[in-house]
Amino acid sequence: MAKNRFHDGQGPSQRQLRVGELIRRTLSEVLQRGDIHDPELNRLSITVGEVSVSPDLKVATAYVVPLGGGDSDAMFERLKRNQNELRRAVSKGLTLKYAPELRFRLDETFDRLDETRRLFSQDAVRRDIEEEE
Repeated sequence: MAKNRFHDGQGPSQRQLRVGELIRRTLSEVLQRGDIHDPELNRLSITVGEVSVSPDLKVATAYVVPLGGGDSDAMFERLKRNQNELRRAVSKGLTLKYAPELRFRLDETFDRLDETRRLFSQDAVRRDIEEEE
């Protein structure tokens, strides 16, 4: 079962969702344009799948994956090395009191989607689904 990204048992507020999506779009644009002064990071194609924001909006966790399944360890090392510059670049596009601290986690959504497709393609599962219809 997937671990809940929200620890209080409730989902995120509308404000958290809006801010998270704004940060996701801004971070994606910054990485795509190569606005960071690190040629190693700028050479990477990184997909930002989701950003979840803490209730106080001070911490933003970006769920990222290297495009094409590249080396995620190298990606995380470069993101961490440029964390402060990324934070400043992202905060320019925000109208928040504080620039949120950026944290990076591997986005496993695509892996779970592949596993789900694999499960649905099994004969026994297909039979069960067809019987229900």
